[in-house]
Amino acid sequence: MQDLAAPPHCRYFEAGVCRSCTFIETPIDAQLRVKQERCAALLPSVPAAAWLAPVAGGVAGFRNRAKLAVGGAAGAVTLGILDRGGAGVDLTECLIHEPEIQAVIPLLADFVNASGIAPYSVPRRRGELKYVHVTVSPAGELMVRFVVRSEHGLGMIRARVDTLRELLPQAAVISVNLLPEHKAVLEGEREEPLTGSALAMELGEGLSPVTLYLRPQSFFQTNTRVALALYEQAATWVDGVGPASLWDLYCGVGGFALFTARSAAGAQRDVLGVELSEQAIRSAERSAAEAGIPARFLSGDATEFALAAAPADLPELVIVNPPRRGIGETLSEWLEGSQIPHVIYSSCNPESLARDLERMPSYSVRQARLFDMFPHTGHLEVAVLLERR
Repeated sequence: MQDLAAPPHCRYFEAGVCRSCTFIETPIDAQLRVKQERCAALLPSVPAAAWLAPVAGGVAGFRNRAKLAVGGAAGAVTLGILDRGGAGVDLTECLIHEPEIQAVIPLLADFVNASGIAPYSVPRRRGELKYVHVTVSPAGELMVRFVVRSEHGLGMIRARVDTLRELLPQAAVISVNLLPEHKAVLEGEREEPLTGSALAMELGEGLSPVTLYLRPQSFFQTNTRVALALYEQAATWVDGVGPASLWDLYCGVGGFALFTARSAAGAQRDVLGVELSEQAIRSAERSAAEAGIPARFLSGDATEFALAAAPADLPELVIVNPPRRGIGETLSEWLEGSQIPHVIYSSCNPESLARDLERMPSYSVRQARLFDMFPHTGHLEVAVLLERR
């Protein structure tokens, strides 16, 4: 069991070469207390009694995805981050990644070195390989993605994919992403699959587990255990309210929709998920079909979909899980005037959540909970159950 009173010793932080985990020297229980106090201050309308106990995210080995910037030189690469001057900082032994990821980072470094592909130099704007992304499933399977500058880099990885498959037999998905532009983003629009198409994320236990399918450009929470707790909390809230119908807006690969489609007693609800990404919708539809869940999914803009809906088609509950900017003025004001009885709002940014709730005065917070999706940082996830007054 993890000792919440003892911060981990990170040699990279102690040496001053990486400060990404800003609060890693602060005990986790103290981190949680500060985050809880921040949420309470930003959301003063939430009664103290409405806050459930926070869900801790772990001390080490909790992150299911590594975003490794490639530095160094051909044959002597670094995998980790880039410093302010654009030089590579090797973080091969970063302790926040799940053990399966920690184990393969040195193998990936060996593979890249043997390939001879040149790391992309940000200061000189030359080279090929920009990032290596690795995601691990609960079953230990991997998705490995290489972000390159050009077709030349794609060809170099493609020519050695069989070698990589032998090196990493647990890699269910291998792909190459092309990012020709010189800009501070983690990936480009074009993705070239080399092996597999989706990583199976098997979540939950017992008789009704749900498998979500992550394609290379799909979004999924970075902490699998906390993500499951978030979905289960939403399911508990939905069961407590007992709606016959619900919408899951910004549904991604369908996590909330699939976990809330069945009641605890096994009854089915009318569930519709809406997401802009067509790939994510295809993944959600696959999950629903395999689990025998009659949830429906639609590709489109969440706000535009809501505004176009006829009053007779509105559900009894809406779940929203927007990006950091929040649902914004248009959708929050639409919800305010919709007469929908209940809303579950999952937010990765309490500031935008606070702004959106101010636009929805007809709703009160029935319960709220902090989910520490990002330990050692100031980031967090907070979910609230709203009830129309």
